[in-house]
Amino acid sequence: MIEVDARGFSCPIPVVMTKKAIEQNPKEPLTVLVETAVSKENVSRLAKSQNYSVEIEETGDEFRLVLKPSIK
Repeated sequence: MIEVDARGFSCPIPVVMTKKAIEQNPKEPLTVLVETAVSKENVSRLAKSQNYSVEIEETGDEFRLVLKPSIK
């Protein structure tokens, strides 16, 4: 699974990093690590717009988003 570590970056950088990973690894599941609720929401919105499902795990001050492409 591809992992995007966007911790330490504020938006829009986590969204840009996630978009690049999606484009470079189409149809692959991704894990995205972010630290803020804003980044979590923005990355989730991007993923859903690209037809990915989003599972969110919160651990302390961090969020792990597991993005899985929809099967068509």
